[in-house]
Amino acid sequence: MVARDLNPQSVASQLARRGVLQGAGLTAAAAVLAACTSQAKTGASSGGGPGNYPSTPKFKFVFVNHVTTNTFFQPTQYAIADAAALLGLPTPQWTGSETSNVSQMVTAMNTAITGKVDGIAVSLVDQQAFNEPVSRALAAGIPVVSYNADVTTNARLAYIGQDLFASGQAMGKKIAAALPSGSSVVIFIATPGSLNIQPRADGAASAIKASGKNITVKQVATGADQSAEQSAIDAFYTGNKGVKGLYAVDAGSTAGVAAVMTKYKLASSGYHGGGYDLLTPTLMAIQAGVLDFTIDQSAYMQGFLPTLYLYLQKLSGSLVSPPETNTGLKFVTKANVAPYLKSTNRYEGSSPKQMYIPTV
Repeated sequence: MVARDLNPQSVASQLARRGVLQGAGLTAAAAVLAACTSQAKTGASSGGGPGNYPSTPKFKFVFVNHVTTNTFFQPTQYAIADAAALLGLPTPQWTGSETSNVSQMVTAMNTAITGKVDGIAVSLVDQQAFNEPVSRALAAGIPVVSYNADVTTNARLAYIGQDLFASGQAMGKKIAAALPSGSSVVIFIATPGSLNIQPRADGAASAIKASGKNITVKQVATGADQSAEQSAIDAFYTGNKGVKGLYAVDAGSTAGVAAVMTKYKLASSGYHGGGYDLLTPTLMAIQAGVLDFTIDQSAYMQGFLPTLYLYLQKLSGSLVSPPETNTGLKFVTKANVAPYLKSTNRYEGSSPKQMYIPTV
């Protein structure tokens, strides 16, 4: 879905609000947004492209994703369309796998390389599988960036996403602060081993251990099928009611924790819960005091920035290199959840409508 009435100043305000652009990333993004804002004010482009930029080929970019239908990535897809509209490009293709099948993702990437696309963004959820296709793409002159998940030994040009292990450590500190020594907690994870979420679980476990509290941590898989995650969590709880902390490291599992804790009124019985991302059931559970927190990693920026960076790399003949960009870690609690629920919006994926949201 491409919204041609995108307000560049609105996007700029979102970039600033998130605080995710640093160094070269800030410079690159500011240049493009300033040019596009200039175009919006004058109604014309002196160079034939967006803003004051020259005309370019209609660059074709491809995003290779591991769970293409997962609702977490709805704002990512909106952002991809928004960035493409802003830059006068065709909307990049969204492809990969619905079930975190790495072979399907590699096939999608190979298809993009064979099709001689102009740039690829890929979620590197496997330690080895993407190394060869990424190197082959780069050798063919196709820039590649990673988003949402990364492998530092991969030849990709840059990673745009959260510091996953560090975010898990931050969650682990919250867990250790909420529960007394001698407690047991469970960390639900959709696909164990997948590099977009396993580092979070590992980081949380390490921080709990470092706290010095005698807290037992168990990891439980919920599966890549988002609709089945709640059932897996419910089944675990009913067989393990002594586990007083229910946490998750992916969007679907976190919403599942919220549903189970609501169903059994666990918060009022001394249970604690939390997790990741901004699905509406998660936010509503936080507002109701059912969950302690969720972590915002900015799914929108994980679509907008890779599109912008690939464009700048192609525009400049590779002189403007995509920068490493941490899309952030923000704890959403009952104290600050209200703005997220004030209205449905495109930035969190709850509405396709374009809107300007004034800062309160």
